[in-house]
Amino acid sequence: QVQLVESGGGLVQPGGSLRLSCAASGFTFSSYGMSWVRQAPGKGLEWVSSISIGGRTTSYADSVKGRFTISRDNAKNTLYLQMNSLQPEDTAVYYCARGLRSVYDYRGQGTQVTVSS
Repeated sequence: QVQLVESGGGLVQPGGSLRLSCAASGFTFSSYGMSWVRQAPGKGLEWVSSISIGGRTTSYADSVKGRFTISRDNAKNTLYLQMNSLQPEDTAVYYCARGLRSVYDYRGQGTQVTVSS
């Protein structure tokens, strides 16, 4: 069965960095576009970033553009999100999802990112 397992979240001070990982299994990872979405406390799901099958095409929400970088390693079946210059408004549960933008069919259980001093 499809499994997406996120890791790498935690507590970080404003201006800090984190790198999230998503280990995929149960499907041919290299055949799917992948995305990160997040949910802040009391808010709905927000699309963050997507990456194409081969990794050449990426897209970002305006709120994270220039600060976050999505990447993938198809040999390791792993999706990444490098997050720099983190701000309190980035506090959320981050999920990896199989699909592009807000159109996806599976989502992981999420990893908590808290940005606070």
